[in-house]
Amino acid sequence: MKVLGIDTSNMPLGIALVDGDVVKGEFITNVKKDHSSRAMPAIELLLRRCDVAPKDLDLIVVAKGPGSYTGVRIGVTIAKTLAWSLGIPIAGVSSLEVLAANGRYFPGVIVPLFDARRGQIYTGLYRYEGGALRCLEEDRIVAADEWARRLSEREEDVLFIGANAPLYRDLFRSHLGERVHVAPPSLALPRPSELVMLGKQKERENAHVFVPNYLRLAEAEAKWLAKQKGEQNDGDQCSISANDHS
Repeated sequence: MKVLGIDTSNMPLGIALVDGDVVKGEFITNVKKDHSSRAMPAIELLLRRCDVAPKDLDLIVVAKGPGSYTGVRIGVTIAKTLAWSLGIPIAGVSSLEVLAANGRYFPGVIVPLFDARRGQIYTGLYRYEGGALRCLEEDRIVAADEWARRLSEREEDVLFIGANAPLYRDLFRSHLGERVHVAPPSLALPRPSELVMLGKQKERENAHVFVPNYLRLAEAEAKWLAKQKGEQNDGDQCSISANDHS
């Protein structure tokens, strides 16, 4: 089974091609450039170098978020378009789960994280058990200091993984002390080949019904909803006032 993996959910761009249990090729960059103009050329290049035509693919696996709203949307749109045009299924994997997979040989719990700005992080809690990655606490967006306090209650070593993890090293150490371990830079980026391996175990979905997991709304959408709610409240208030005067 030939599987294409796509991850554009954060700044790293990752593409992988796996045939059975063999990683045929993997492409990763970590530069601040537009995924919308770089993802498809990367896919085409990788397939061509591996002598695989799009019609040979059996499954598309995509990192479904959380992460950059635009980044997640680009990867999911490409994956859904390819799956629909080729008539093959799609499988989604948490972007945090893909990152957590880099902690395969750590004996404690694994905390993947992406910076969500304003003191918040996208994160979750994972552990390897019997060679399989298990999710202990579901992905979330949470204040970094609140998450540090919760982790301190577990009283076990914690591996923090992610390019943004060093930003919170001092905060985590203030709560967890020597139990804090930060993955080295070589493990800080999600591997698209791990994405594929995880995705092969996930439920297959139809491209038309597949949805990403943003965890929070885009800023513009959140403002629009807040505005609609405010206008509705104003309307309700006017209705109450009219009734009072009747």
